[in-house]
Amino acid sequence: MIDTEPLLATLLEERKARRGLPPYLPQEDRAVAALLQSWYDEREPGANVRDVARMGGGASREQFIFTLERDGTERRYILRMDPTEGITETSRAREYEILRAFEGTLPVPAAVWLDIDADHFPCPAMIVEVVAGVTKPTSDQLSVTGLGTILGDPLRDIIRPQFLGHLATIHNFDWSTADLPSFTAPTDDPKQPTRWLIQFWKELLEQDAVTKEPVLRLATQWLEDNVPDCEKISVVHGDYRTGNYLFEEADGRITAILDWEMCYLGDLHADLAWAIQPVFGSHIDGVFRGSDLAPPAQFLAEYEAASGNRVDPAKLHYFTMFNAWKSYILVAALGVRAARQAHNHQDVLLTFLAATGPLFVDELARLLMMEESQ
Repeated sequence: MIDTEPLLATLLEERKARRGLPPYLPQEDRAVAALLQSWYDEREPGANVRDVARMGGGASREQFIFTLERDGTERRYILRMDPTEGITETSRAREYEILRAFEGTLPVPAAVWLDIDADHFPCPAMIVEVVAGVTKPTSDQLSVTGLGTILGDPLRDIIRPQFLGHLATIHNFDWSTADLPSFTAPTDDPKQPTRWLIQFWKELLEQDAVTKEPVLRLATQWLEDNVPDCEKISVVHGDYRTGNYLFEEADGRITAILDWEMCYLGDLHADLAWAIQPVFGSHIDGVFRGSDLAPPAQFLAEYEAASGNRVDPAKLHYFTMFNAWKSYILVAALGVRAARQAHNHQDVLLTFLAATGPLFVDELARLLMMEESQ
C-alpha cells in the first residue's frame, strides 16, 4: 500500500483497475436528460428537468447545465460527472463534503446531491447550483481560462483583496470540527501531510508517464529528500488561482470559489506557490503578477496581513518546486494518458494542455540548478 492518505490510496488502485477499459463514450444530452429526470422522479416527484446542455471547458469532469422546475419555481443546476480517466484523480465525495462545509462561510456553489457509487449515473456524480458570474472578462476571447487571463485595471485591484481574504478563510478554517468523513488528518508527524502528498503524485507519475524525463526523476528525489515540517495543517484548495472563481464583471464581486476537487489537508504554502505560478500569471511591461493580481512580494505581504499566517520563504520555495512537478504530472502524464487511451471526453483539450509540459520541465531544471549552486 502506498504511504498516502487512505482515500487517495484507494483512488490510485481504482485508476489502475480502469486502465484496460474500452474507450469512454461522452454522454449525449438526451441520455443525460433522461438520467436526471429519473433521478428527480425518485427524490422529488413532480420536479421537471429541461434545457439540458453540455458545458464547454473542463479537463477532468463532464458537466451538464440544466433547469429544474418544481413547486412553481425554476432553478439552474450543474451535473458534474466523472469520465473513465481525467487530468486529475479525485473524489466527488470529497468535493461534495468541502462545498457543504464552506457553505455560508465562503461564496461556493451549493452542493445538493451526490451519487458517489454511480448507483444511478454511469459514473460518480454530483449536482451543484449554478452561480452567476464569469471566470474572465468577456473581452478576453483568446486565452484558456486561467492561462494568461488578463483582468486588467480596475478589476485586479477590486478582486485581489477578496481573493486573498477568501484564501485566508480557507487556510484558517477549523477543519477538525467540520463534517469531512472522506478526509483523513495527517497528524502522525509534522512531515506526514507533505509526505502523503508526494507519494500520491509520485505514484500517479509512475502509473501514467508516457515519456521518461530525467529532470522529473531528479525533482522527485529532491522533493522526497527535503520534505518540510508542517506546523499548521490547513485546508488546501489545491487549484486556487484566477480562472477558478466567478465574479460579477460589473462590480468585480467574487460570487463563487470553484474547482475544489484537488482539496486536501496539508501545508498552506502549496496554495500560495500555486497562485503565483508563472503559467497562471501575466507579464505586462516587465511586471509579473501572480494570477494577474499582484507581483509576488505584494501578493504574499497582503496575504499575511489578511490571514495572520506567516509565509516561510523556504517552504514557499519547496512548494514552487512541488507545483511545477505536479503540473507536469497533470498535463504530460495523466492528461496525455487519458487522451491516448480515449478515456476522456476532452481528448483535444488534454492534448493541447500537454504542450505546456516542457515549460514545467524547464522550470524544474531552473530550480534544481539553483539548488546545485547553493
